[in-house]
Amino acid sequence: MANGTKEKWDPALTRLLTSLQQATNLPSTEEELGFLSNLLQSKELHALVNVHNTIISNGSSDRFFPLLSTSLDILTEILEEIAQRPYMSPDCKELFYLLQKPHIQGVLYSHDSVAQKDYYPHLPEIPREVEDDEETIKIVQLVKSSEPLGATIKTDESTGKIVIARVMHGGAADRSGLIHPGDEVVEVNNISVEGKTPNDVLQILQNSEGTITFKLIPADSKSGIRESKVRVRAHFNYDSSTDPYIPCKEAGLDFVKGDVLHIVSQDDAYWWQARKEGDRNMRAGLIPSRALQERRIIHDRTQAVKNGEDAENDDFDREEIATYEEVAKLYPRPGMYRPIVLIGAPGIGRNELKRRLIDTNVNKYRTPTPFTTRTMRPGEEDGKEYFFVSREIMEKDIEEGKFIEFGEYKGNLYGTSTESVKAIINAGKVCILNPHYQALKMLRTPQLKPYIIYIKPPNLETLKETRSAFRARSTFDINNSRGFTDDEFNDIIKSAARIEFLYDHFFDETIVNADLAVAFSQLVSAANRLESEPLWVPASWVQ
Repeated sequence: MANGTKEKWDPALTRLLTSLQQATNLPSTEEELGFLSNLLQSKELHALVNVHNTIISNGSSDRFFPLLSTSLDILTEILEEIAQRPYMSPDCKELFYLLQKPHIQGVLYSHDSVAQKDYYPHLPEIPREVEDDEETIKIVQLVKSSEPLGATIKTDESTGKIVIARVMHGGAADRSGLIHPGDEVVEVNNISVEGKTPNDVLQILQNSEGTITFKLIPADSKSGIRESKVRVRAHFNYDSSTDPYIPCKEAGLDFVKGDVLHIVSQDDAYWWQARKEGDRNMRAGLIPSRALQERRIIHDRTQAVKNGEDAENDDFDREEIATYEEVAKLYPRPGMYRPIVLIGAPGIGRNELKRRLIDTNVNKYRTPTPFTTRTMRPGEEDGKEYFFVSREIMEKDIEEGKFIEFGEYKGNLYGTSTESVKAIINAGKVCILNPHYQALKMLRTPQLKPYIIYIKPPNLETLKETRSAFRARSTFDINNSRGFTDDEFNDIIKSAARIEFLYDHFFDETIVNADLAVAFSQLVSAANRLESEPLWVPASWVQ
């Protein structure tokens, strides 16, 4: 920031910022401290404080003492006097029209407000109430603004009374510290809510201007629960405006698949309170809970199967239903690199991407040597092309779970062992894998901490065009002597759709391989980011 700007900084705000930066062990979240720090350094706040200080100091100054505080009233009198004249000169007409302009009247209104020192926000006097012998009444007043009040109401099933259902963390009601879940609403702006529905009360609030006064009967107990520090990654899109069951659409929080959310409250079984990670808006919003979203997914999929719309994915119930996954930041450690796992349909180009990445630095990027039960061929060395073992040994190791993937081809077993991956990691190298997608559950463990990149095909037309343009050889042909057939292109698209359906909640990143050069550039960027940036991973990996 330029020195000229710094000179205008308010000393009190500067001291407050310094104290904040030097303070330790504050009972606040990173988001709260970051928001406050940015606010204290904002040019807008310092400009407002300077204006405020100028007004306050000049209020007792002889140099800028206002001559009157009723200029708007005088303007009205002048207009009335001019209007009564039978004849107006050109100058008089110009003055008459000039004094009617909103900008002139606005300036005079502001002048009178400053002269009267009417620039402090204030609430009207709280009406005195005679305390009932049986119930304590509390009066809460909030200033209505463009910000939602941050509380929802409901009808208590047992009493039929209107009560506060929830208070949104960080909202106006929460910041007041006076409204709590379970408080009974007696009146809103002196209007009794007895016999009214929650929608009736919301209508009263919407029609209210300025100050809103609540008369409440306090709940027996106050929650006083601090917001949680749980972060989750969302595995579905959510639009509160289209959700017919959300208690209050204005309180909803919209998000898309992949967003990291800060869950501040899980008190409600069906509706959690959350904020988007990094969002400076401290007011939380409502999102469906994990249990509620799982029920919705099961219902939708069941209906789709019944209607014959989801037959090819009819085994969804055997896989995890992905809604939210608790996550935490994992910081890179020098010399301990996370393995990069390339997942995708056969024929999508994973082998070529892996080969190109390894070629950029053969001392850094390594791929594990697979095991096989076939006989060693002339020119081959044990441990170079393959580790050659007996079928008996390999079957025993597979049974004991020592292989992250394995399969049989022409009567011989092939596979990749977990230890071979760990050996590369422990040697300070980056392990590159492109296993079958069914190996993901074996790979995605706290011990390996893989970074999973899904290599996605473009649409069918683009897939055909790009592979034909580059004369790509079919990976389905043993001799690699021909191009892809239409059936093979269709198989790639179909296989990719199935992989996404079953495992997209495992993917850390998706790269569309429409252009090999572009896809490779994105892969290199991902590999560099993996080594230099803290990234979100399952929370169990950092505990």
